[in-house]
Amino acid sequence: MAKVTQKQESPRGNRQEVVGEVVSDKMDKTISVKIFRRVRHAKYGKYLKKTSVFKAHDEKNEAKQGDRVRIQMTRPLSKTKRWRLMEIIERGLQEIEGVQV
Repeated sequence: MAKVTQKQESPRGNRQEVVGEVVSDKMDKTISVKIFRRVRHAKYGKYLKKTSVFKAHDEKNEAKQGDRVRIQMTRPLSKTKRWRLMEIIERGLQEIEGVQV
């Protein structure tokens, strides 16, 4: 007879979250998000602005270009997609004014 044990539900742990701006929403259920970060130069000590672009999964196609969004790291969803859209923090200028770009 097999022993039945209850599996404890554990949180997924600390997943990395970042805030960035949507630079492209032309793909189906995928957005490109540009992340800005400041890094200190090793020799001169000056702070430089570095950028990275991540592909994020947007299930409902609700994020548009120019929106400020929060994305969270997740398991690989495709060849380049490793992030998931968590929330839209601020709508872009096109959405507020009702202008179609």
